[in-house]
Amino acid sequence: MSDAVHALDPKPTPYRSPTEAAIKVARAARAEVRAGRHRDVTSGLAPAIVQANLAILPVEYANDFLRYCQLNPKPCPLIGMTEPGDPMLPMLGADIDLRTDLPAYRVFRDGVEIDEVTDIGDYWRDDLVGFALGCSLSFEAALVDAGLPLRRYEYGMKVCAYRTTIETAPAGPFRGGMVVSMRSFTPANAIRAIQITSRFPEVHGAPVHFGDPAAIGIADVLKPEYGGWATIPEGDVPVYWACGITPQVAIEHAKPSFCITHKAGHMLITDRLNAEFATL
Repeated sequence: MSDAVHALDPKPTPYRSPTEAAIKVARAARAEVRAGRHRDVTSGLAPAIVQANLAILPVEYANDFLRYCQLNPKPCPLIGMTEPGDPMLPMLGADIDLRTDLPAYRVFRDGVEIDEVTDIGDYWRDDLVGFALGCSLSFEAALVDAGLPLRRYEYGMKVCAYRTTIETAPAGPFRGGMVVSMRSFTPANAIRAIQITSRFPEVHGAPVHFGDPAAIGIADVLKPEYGGWATIPEGDVPVYWACGITPQVAIEHAKPSFCITHKAGHMLITDRLNAEFATL
């Protein structure tokens, strides 16, 4: 057989869809977390995949917290919930185990942080209910895919987040101010960012504010409460999205007898595609 025929008749390889490839990457990343080999932030891991914020509460608080999420869908977009005592989230991934699959957790008793751990097996109880909430990393992937530059990648920053004077709707003991994350863009790109993120209501959706930080109670935009440090290049406009740290503020206010959350930036990597959560 000629070389030309060989070139046209290569050895066939099994077809793997982009979805299968993305889920394989997500499961490999989650396995690294579960094995204790990745304890850092999860930004940049499995970029096509939804990542989630986490809150775990005793069943006696679950209905009020569920109602809080329903009343505040922008900062608390609920994408998964466990049965009492069950650490698995089959609606987000076949083998997800909330006890082991996040790089870092914060443990609270009576509203006070008592521990930061990388595995919550020793804290797990039969009365606990887990809540997975959508994360802005999903819409960030859409922004990058659209060619919009994210300054935090250019300057080596983490996602910057701030407490604000925007009050959330209360439910039972859960209440408090909204936390927002900030990304800055040129005015033209800010308009495009608003359009793009509006398509992702289950991962915070459109911004809640842009421009003057003082209008939402931020005293110094260069000194975020979460994320380290910030910078805004000359000519950029700061744009603010509701942030998944908001439920932690509500939990601090409620002071439940026991609670576990993710550490900021240390998210749950799911098997769901970001594209699944787009509305258009």
